[in-house]
Amino acid sequence: MNSRIAIAACTLMLVACSNESGSMQALGTLERDRLELVAESNERLIETLVHEGEHVDAGALLLRQEAGLMEPRIVQARAALAAAEHRLQELQHGPRAREIDEAEAALAGAASTLHTQQQEFSRVESLVGRKLLSASELDRARAARDQARATRDQAVAALKLLREGTRVEQLEQARAMVEQQRAALAGLEASAARYLVRAPRAGRIEALPYKLGERPPDGAPLVIMLADDRTYARVYLPEPLRARFTPGRKVDVTIDGVDGALPGTVRYVASEATFTPYYALTQQDRGNLSYLAEIDLDGARAAALPVGIPVQVAAAGGD
Repeated sequence: MNSRIAIAACTLMLVACSNESGSMQALGTLERDRLELVAESNERLIETLVHEGEHVDAGALLLRQEAGLMEPRIVQARAALAAAEHRLQELQHGPRAREIDEAEAALAGAASTLHTQQQEFSRVESLVGRKLLSASELDRARAARDQARATRDQAVAALKLLREGTRVEQLEQARAMVEQQRAALAGLEASAARYLVRAPRAGRIEALPYKLGERPPDGAPLVIMLADDRTYARVYLPEPLRARFTPGRKVDVTIDGVDGALPGTVRYVASEATFTPYYALTQQDRGNLSYLAEIDLDGARAAALPVGIPVQVAAAGGD
């Protein structure tokens, strides 16, 4: 903010001098987009992969914060997803031939037991009728026969279920469980990705405010970088030049120490003045106003220049 005020003040001085010469200039500085990559949590910094002044590509990993309990939660979620997927595959394949063979063998055993218990019940019933055994023996034989019949019926139902295969409802439930586990894992991985700070655009690292082992507060800038995909001049237009600078207009930008002017295109001009005097805006007073403007600069020459250096944009009085 102080630099902008200083530049605006210089602009006003330049306007006062240029009123006598018949021409005036817009002053400013060379800029690039300044990106601040903030901390999503207050976990410790455990790895820094870049240094101040280093150029990085878009997507490059810059630093890493401690993930805390996130790692074991991700491992648990991956295991739950694997179990759900295996269960779905098992249901899709249906019962194995060996499982059907086991069910048939169980049914044969239950049928044989039932046959034996039925014969035993008939023998006991005959003896009780001849009063050679008490009635309680008949009750026990009847209970054993009924139990054997229930076991046989259960074996029949189990074999029938295996032969019919997996129901559609079971497959849908298994698929839903797989999707649920995948969503849970994706949510945890998205949360864990916030502990990895990557460059959103190609550029140069300007500052790393925190060191290894420190715990930055939430929202604090971890990395400050300058994007190198757009170079522009931020200038302050004196009020008499405001009407001549419209978005899309081609202008020439001169920089101290650089031979020749650099071509530029006006991209943005503020609609409100940066400096407004407290007194009435007479025709003479309007010359004290200035408007913030940004001018895109093309070419390798502009891209190679450092930010912050002064620039001038001139316009002839009769242009």
